[in-house]
Amino acid sequence: MQHRYMAIWFRHLVTDWLTLRQPELKDQPFVLVVLEHNRMIVRAANPEAEAQGVRAGMPAADAKAITTNLQVIDFPLGQESKLLRHLGLWCIRYTPVVAIDLPDGLTLDISGCAHLWGGEKGYLKTVVLKLRGMGYDARAAIADTVGAAWAIARYGKIRPIIESGGQAEAIAGLSPAALRLEPEILDKLYKLGFRYVKSFMTMPRTVLRRRFGEGFLLRLAQALGTTDEYLAPIIPPLPYVERLPCLEPVRTDKAIEIGIEKLLQGLCSRLQAEGKGVRKAVLKCFRIDGKMVQAGITTTRGSHSVSHLFKLFGLQISKIEPALGIELFLLEAQKVEDIDPLQEKLWLGDPGLQDTALAELLDRIAGKIGPERIMRYLPAEHYWPERSIRPALSLKDISLAGWRADKPRPIRLLSKPEAIEVMALLPDYPPKIFIYKGKRHVVDKADGPERIEREWWLDKGEHRDYYMVEDEHGGRYWLFRSGHYDSGGAQWYLHGFFA
Repeated sequence: MQHRYMAIWFRHLVTDWLTLRQPELKDQPFVLVVLEHNRMIVRAANPEAEAQGVRAGMPAADAKAITTNLQVIDFPLGQESKLLRHLGLWCIRYTPVVAIDLPDGLTLDISGCAHLWGGEKGYLKTVVLKLRGMGYDARAAIADTVGAAWAIARYGKIRPIIESGGQAEAIAGLSPAALRLEPEILDKLYKLGFRYVKSFMTMPRTVLRRRFGEGFLLRLAQALGTTDEYLAPIIPPLPYVERLPCLEPVRTDKAIEIGIEKLLQGLCSRLQAEGKGVRKAVLKCFRIDGKMVQAGITTTRGSHSVSHLFKLFGLQISKIEPALGIELFLLEAQKVEDIDPLQEKLWLGDPGLQDTALAELLDRIAGKIGPERIMRYLPAEHYWPERSIRPALSLKDISLAGWRADKPRPIRLLSKPEAIEVMALLPDYPPKIFIYKGKRHVVDKADGPERIEREWWLDKGEHRDYYMVEDEHGGRYWLFRSGHYDSGGAQWYLHGFFA
């Protein structure tokens, strides 16, 4: 079978990933920088910054000088390999052989796969559109060789699919940089006037070896197909799944409990050996009538404790309807995380969030009332109150920012401020009376105003003047006026409650 390869190029890999994580960066020019020789150098720039002339490799100071509102962010070192592995594992649905091509590409061996999508044109279109739909600016090309596909994906301008045997003609008009050559060799080629691959493609090998070395000949031969290029495919992780077939159909709760315990013993022993713990698990029960019923659990922190996970599943057994009987149990750990082995300390009296008993208690409560009803919040670096907190993903999640303690803040903050009717003395006096949900409150004490300006780089609108007030019944509230009192459109809102 003739080998066919597809090269995928992610033109803005890390900046696209950061934009997906921080949507407020969309349509804003920003660069990712690294420290090199005591200077901040642009490592990557998003399309908006490139449109203003910013390029990778230039000093960050020069980038700031030629752009407006440029945001400078530290480059997350090592993120390219993580992203490419994640995207490569996703691409395995299209071919079993996917290799990482650092720093911004993937190589797929698509031999014998394209016909499942109606041919190479439909195959390429499907993959590229899916990746773009995920938020990544991707280009791809297909050819007989890895080198030719790589070159066309990055430098080709006419067609992305090169017919079998046409790689020499396809790369002839491209720049020598399309051969994946070292910068020193490229400098030599340009100095000698070789602007296109066709300028030296037919020259004697002895002449090229003497001038440019064996590595140059290897890259040229790999692109033309006269030398094979081997890929190091991504090996997908083995799924965390345990199976338990039943000799006879299972119908009782006790038998289901025994099955769950056996499955957990096998799963947890493997997780413990690998230093991982379950965050989300699903038990699938296949009945003899051809139907499948399932029950799932989630944990606050990764756990490989058989007893704890068994108790969580015990809360879900009532949801499993065996009907005529269950003939196969399947336990899947759909989400796992690394966990550190805990060493007990007799003198440790207040373990806090690291207390295993706390995590297990939260898991049992979540099993009864639902995990969405239990939330933990961390501080975020924002002045605007609605943005100053963010939900924690787990008990391990920490924030580098601290809770603001220099100004009073309410214990309960409304997710959306609610409008109130107010009687106040102008210009900057606190309210004397306010009406909230039809109830009249007479203010006895008040403190303020505290002005909080909008974060203009995120959105536009009026500032807020906040007051902390106490009514005649001792209730304490956080109120604010939006905009200047004499603007004509000023409106009062209640935003929070103090203890």
